[in-house]
Amino acid sequence: MYLDYSNFRTVTTLAGVARYTLRIGRCRHRPCDLYSVPFRPEAEGRIALPHHEFGLDVVAYAGNRRYTAHRTAPEIHAELVARGVALSVRTVTNLLHRFDELRTLGATNPDRMRPAFEKQGRVLLALDGLQPDVGHEVLWVIRDVLSGRVVLAKSLLSACRADLAALLAQAAEAVGVPIAGVVSDGQHSIRNAVAQALPGVPHQLCQFHYLREAAGPVYEADRHAKKELKKRVRGVREVERRVEDRSDAEAEVVRGYCSAVRSALTDDGRPPLDSAGLRLRGRLDAVAGSLKKLRGEKGAGRELTRLHGMITRGLEGTAALFAPVKELFDRVYRVAHELSNYDGRTGAGVRARWDERVREMDAMSRQRPDLSEPLDHFVKVSRSYEPGLFHTYDVGDLPRTNNDLEQLFGSHRHHERRCSGRKVASPGLVVRGSVRLVAGLMTRLGEATAEELAPTSVLAWRELREELGFREAARTQQRQFRRDPASYLKSLENLARQSGLPA
Repeated sequence: MYLDYSNFRTVTTLAGVARYTLRIGRCRHRPCDLYSVPFRPEAEGRIALPHHEFGLDVVAYAGNRRYTAHRTAPEIHAELVARGVALSVRTVTNLLHRFDELRTLGATNPDRMRPAFEKQGRVLLALDGLQPDVGHEVLWVIRDVLSGRVVLAKSLLSACRADLAALLAQAAEAVGVPIAGVVSDGQHSIRNAVAQALPGVPHQLCQFHYLREAAGPVYEADRHAKKELKKRVRGVREVERRVEDRSDAEAEVVRGYCSAVRSALTDDGRPPLDSAGLRLRGRLDAVAGSLKKLRGEKGAGRELTRLHGMITRGLEGTAALFAPVKELFDRVYRVAHELSNYDGRTGAGVRARWDERVREMDAMSRQRPDLSEPLDHFVKVSRSYEPGLFHTYDVGDLPRTNNDLEQLFGSHRHHERRCSGRKVASPGLVVRGSVRLVAGLMTRLGEATAEELAPTSVLAWRELREELGFREAARTQQRQFRRDPASYLKSLENLARQSGLPA
């Protein structure tokens, strides 16, 4: 190697504008395979990216402010200008893109992940997909349950077995240690992909997803009964109006009871085990019982009597709807109780008790034709999930549910809303989600430094940028078609005609 010539670069850093002299070396030995190939100083890659005018410290500052302080691009621009860095708002957006790419490359680099995984001795993988826009790509994320590190994140147009199996095989190669278990929802393509890519590895199916899917008709029956009950308790506002201008003790009592009824009516539940209708009925029954105690007493006026009658009629009119709902939820709670495994049984023990409860529901379905539809659905879904529900009791630290990964998605959407002000997930998450989600998660765990952002392989960074650019181009084409379908189709027709011409 001999110093052959010099280049000069001007880089803007947080400390100011610096001009660097780069000594370029080349081999002059003709038989060498690298004869006359220029070699740039290695230190250059720790200062700035190729063909970029801003240093990695500026990139790190912008990304850290974005994901730890939830600053928007204009706010980051104002902070950098205040520190003497001259740039535009659009440049800040470009810096954030570079930060996402470099942070993800560093976080998912097998050479950097493997030392941490080797200390653990094993990994437990959680797999799930995030679809920001219906009909578009799905962002698939594979995360280690024990360390919380994202092993792999990639957007796919489909969720077929072959694509997901390739992702799992890539993740298995990246971790470099035995995979002790996998947890996911019950999607059949995921089940088949795990069986193909990781044969013999225990695959735990999320018990929360199982109960939500199996108890879907039960929850809908409860919701319908609640809706009918709310229809019959609609005169609360009229009772409140009668005492609006009064400040005596009786008026305060009326307003207190009305607030209790309104609070009960507006409390919605979430599936699968939150029976909002039964809870509403129980609360209104308690209010009616309290009002009944006041009947005939001095402080009970016409308004309380009217309120009591309205609630009583609503409860009596919907009693026939809630009776089967209560029976069904009692059965669902028994199954959920067995899965909770408070007695500390093994997987075989829990499965035996669970199977007994499911058989009871199957027998009840034949005895009660009025409940057969939701019970048959519960039994059918249960048998579908059965092979993967009980690994968690035999594999240490393997979670019962995949809720942690879904909460990660929810946390990212929350931070996106804080940064962008959008109510829903940003459309950019479709295109750049594979790097943005990883960068956001890792930066919230700890801010990145310029040294950490320095890419170990510029080629890998360029390949990542090319992949993201391909998705951005596809998104641009879709937007162009929506704006002017005629012009878009005409340009494709012209291109097709040109491709058919002789070369």
